[in-house]
Amino acid sequence: MHIPTIGSALRRTIVTAVLALAASACTAGVATDHAQAPAARPVAAVAPAPGAEPFQALVDDAHARFAGVRDGKNADYIPILATIPSELYGVAIATRDGRVYTAGDVDYRFSIQSVSKPFTAALVMQQYGGPEIIAEKIGVEPTGLPFNSKLALEIHKAKSVNPLVNAGAIAAVSLVKAKNEKDRWQLVLRNLEDFAGDPKLPLLEKVYDSEYSTAFGNRGIANLLFNSERLYSDPEEALRVYTKQCSVGINTVDLALMGATLANGGVNPKTGKRVLDETSVPELLAIMLTAGFYDESGRWSFDAGLPAKTGVGGGIVAVVPGRFAIAAFSPRLNEAGNSVRAQKAIRYIAGKLGVGIFGANGQ
Repeated sequence: MHIPTIGSALRRTIVTAVLALAASACTAGVATDHAQAPAARPVAAVAPAPGAEPFQALVDDAHARFAGVRDGKNADYIPILATIPSELYGVAIATRDGRVYTAGDVDYRFSIQSVSKPFTAALVMQQYGGPEIIAEKIGVEPTGLPFNSKLALEIHKAKSVNPLVNAGAIAAVSLVKAKNEKDRWQLVLRNLEDFAGDPKLPLLEKVYDSEYSTAFGNRGIANLLFNSERLYSDPEEALRVYTKQCSVGINTVDLALMGATLANGGVNPKTGKRVLDETSVPELLAIMLTAGFYDESGRWSFDAGLPAKTGVGGGIVAVVPGRFAIAAFSPRLNEAGNSVRAQKAIRYIAGKLGVGIFGANGQ
């Protein structure tokens, strides 16, 4: 059975496109969204068009426009996720200079789930001096299969495939340089906090208990990776830390700021702390574009043209390089595991602003 993948040539094209946008940001003498970012906060991508976009009006509009959508249902393979009120819905934009615009239930803490994956991949890049470690030890190809697929491990030579599916994300956790399991967890948690600019992100213990007690599929994935020498720590340790990572509680504002950190070239716009080297941002965004929406990544790239990451907890974040991030949360998911309302809201805002990285996507 052959599953088509995005080859190295196209992947280089995507990275080149993002780097070209970075060059544009460095040379364009146009105004920022609101105010010039401080000199200590370098930006890695395209500069915004002159004038301030109506961010608050767009966030309000997107929230109102899709509040009545009832399609989809909560994830239930992790039992506790089925209990989250399905009508919760929040939308936020965070800019590279730290301004935040919100509507709806943006303070509600939900489990980050798979939205955590690119940020732990960023930690691995930072520890090992660049993105090549991901290509070498995990892989960067999209699978064209569900995020928890065991079949992907058998049909792809790289096994773990990419860091945004479960296999690759568990492998990424195992690559984190740590003295022991406690240290590994603290490094992963601290990294998520640094991206969010929030030093007290909680572990949602009930989510962790529900997820770890039913993690039979992920346990099988971890053991298969270990057997293929594509896992780099004890399998159960990697599984426990990975499950804790997915069980961290964030809200929609946290998520928008995490995306804005990538939009700001790896510097958190709220704290001013560098979390990821600017030179590693384009490769991470390329992986997010090609694999961030599970097996709907091609459709998302076609429709919105933005690097993004989703999670079965209902959160989605999309990055407009050099400018801002759009985040949304709502628990109702489609069959691929992507929030129905959240992706509609982000797609609507992106379309209105015409910010697809390959050019403006129509409505």
